[in-house]
Amino acid sequence: MPWLPLPTDGDEEPAPLGSTLDRVVGHLGGPSADALTRLYRNWDDLAGVRLAPHSRPLSLRGGVLVIAVDDPAWATQVRFLAPTLLERFRGGLGGAEVTEVEVRVRPPERP
Repeated sequence: MPWLPLPTDGDEEPAPLGSTLDRVVGHLGGPSADALTRLYRNWDDLAGVRLAPHSRPLSLRGGVLVIAVDDPAWATQVRFLAPTLLERFRGGLGGAEVTEVEVRVRPPERP
């Protein structure tokens, strides 16, 4: 059976792929692509000058941001700073995308 395109009114423009993916990811509990972009690009400012070199965001799903740190002492520091970090994330990500912080101790990635 040959492939046939879906019928259209003829006036419809193609939908941007990013907005379609944002809807799908949102239904699965994930954040918008814009929020993830801001999170990764602005990590140094969001985490702070002392924490940023020892940490990196791993995932953001259902409002839970998982942060990797390079030492158990930094994991303790992130847990202590969680309320402050949540406020920074709310301001820096343009909404309440992050509602909870989890910490994982992981050694730095090697190049």
